[in-house]
Amino acid sequence: MLILDETGFIKKGVRSAGVQRQYTGTTGKIDNCQLGVFLAYASTTGRALIDRELYLPTSWTEDAERRADARIGENVAFATKPALAKAMLERVVAACVPFRWVAGDEVYGDNPALRAWLTGQRLAYVLAIGYKHRLGPGGQNARTLAAILPEHVWEIRSAGDGAHGLREYAWTRLPVPDREAADGFTISLLIRRHPTTGERAYYLVHAPLDTPLAEIVRVAGARWAIEECFQAAKNEAGLDHYQVRHYRAWYRHITLAMAAAAHLTALRVTTGEKGEATAT
Repeated sequence: MLILDETGFIKKGVRSAGVQRQYTGTTGKIDNCQLGVFLAYASTTGRALIDRELYLPTSWTEDAERRADARIGENVAFATKPALAKAMLERVVAACVPFRWVAGDEVYGDNPALRAWLTGQRLAYVLAIGYKHRLGPGGQNARTLAAILPEHVWEIRSAGDGAHGLREYAWTRLPVPDREAADGFTISLLIRRHPTTGERAYYLVHAPLDTPLAEIVRVAGARWAIEECFQAAKNEAGLDHYQVRHYRAWYRHITLAMAAAAHLTALRVTTGEKGEATAT
């Protein structure tokens, strides 16, 4: 499966391409940083980052002096994070990379243009959405729909192993009849409820007809694999250990670090298949 997400690169100055004060999950707050949008490939044998784009806010794309200082080419225009994600997905599709699912957080799930493109490409996805996302003929938001559901529709299922064992939640899936789906596909709302706090999370799902709930839950849970990719690439391959300021230099460093991290993943898989120790 393919997973979309972004990560922040904390900076102290204002001259690194794309840097500004903006929210980053790296620190969980608004910070002075660059943001990279990444695409990860995850399978049962391993996961690795396979593509990247540097997010350039309008404070950069509309400032000719800053662009020149950071050597940002004239052909580089402002693009939203979902637009950068779409560009990476287009490259994967063009390269005929095999995958069955696309997953991502609310930044991507709440973007209608990205969802429409995925649907047009007949690609299955499980994308997180915000609780205010409106669905169905009545235009009710996701939180309202979840609040009126009877108890018997919820199923306890595991979203996979976590740091403290199986991540078990209550799940349910509702059809969304007013959304256009590709032929042979269906669009639905997936809701996850925490077993003790009752906290809910929401996902839009575009999946082939008769896809079981267990498979969709598995995909929703596997989205966190990209966080492990970020951690491994930063700790083991220096993804965030750089002092470059120029636009192209960022791509050179990030690409090299991604390749190194992917190589380490491949080595772990290979040695594991040969029965050798895989601990690092």
